[in-house]
Amino acid sequence: MSTEKTHRPNGTPTPGSAAAIPVRFGYGTNGLTDLRLDEALGLLADLGYDGVGLTLDHMHLDPLAPDLTSRTRRVAQRLDVLGLDVTVETGARYVLDPRRKHGPSLLDPGPDDRARRVGLLIRAVQVAADLGAHAVHCFSGITPAGTDPDTAWKRLAESLTPVLEAAADAGIPLAVEPEPGHLLATLADFHHLRRTLGDPEHLGLTLDIGHCQCLEPLSPADCVRAAGPWLRHVQIEDMRRGVHEHLPLGEGEIDFPPVLAALAATGYQGLTVVELPRHSHAGPHFAEHSLPLLRRAATKAAQSPDAAPHGDPSAIPEGSSTP
Repeated sequence: MSTEKTHRPNGTPTPGSAAAIPVRFGYGTNGLTDLRLDEALGLLADLGYDGVGLTLDHMHLDPLAPDLTSRTRRVAQRLDVLGLDVTVETGARYVLDPRRKHGPSLLDPGPDDRARRVGLLIRAVQVAADLGAHAVHCFSGITPAGTDPDTAWKRLAESLTPVLEAAADAGIPLAVEPEPGHLLATLADFHHLRRTLGDPEHLGLTLDIGHCQCLEPLSPADCVRAAGPWLRHVQIEDMRRGVHEHLPLGEGEIDFPPVLAALAATGYQGLTVVELPRHSHAGPHFAEHSLPLLRRAATKAAQSPDAAPHGDPSAIPEGSSTP
């Protein structure tokens, strides 16, 4: 990748850069699974995206197939030619188990199963380092039946420890996503994990704007302000309150200009990636139509002042929904 960047790998502001930098948009390859990776990257560059959220999966830079290093090198060269930045995402549904969605997870009862997921995440960290990515995204997984919360949190912390060590060695942030229905489902849960692990430097947050609309107590814009200090990756789509369904922009309840104003004010310089994994059948259409909508919302956002330029970590009571 080109070294002429205006950001640090963790998405925090470069010294001397403007605090309210324009939001930089990407599109997730999990919404372009009917395209070859090279075609998907070319499409996003042609449409004018700043980058891509690259989900490691069997159809897009398979993390388990042979010659991963050489294949990653070719993708890095392609990204460089196209001028696309990248965040590595690890939410592939069946990359480890063809029968169990997102299995095995970091919370599975079997230590060998947990180790398989840990191994995938460590491999993703290396891929991210080789691509010059902003961050590696991951999530906790669903608590297995019959597992008490204390045990689940203990497994999560122990599983993430070697991944964070690899992230620190590579200089790549690990951005954990609160996911509805998972053990780590909310911003408060993220803070519980952060404290449990001793607030490691390379532990950051993936904030999904739709998830904020779905279940957080604050508005999406207020969630952005509260999450600002820990933001390392952002996903965006529309959603309705109480319904975890990723919707095309404009088909849900989110007011996007205030969200983008809050995001710009945090100084976050990573990618804000459209995530429409269930719309891959029409991925090129939604990629084409999402970016103009986001740019119009960003223009409106730039015209309205934001009251909190650097996110207020006290806005959400840390750990209030955790054991």
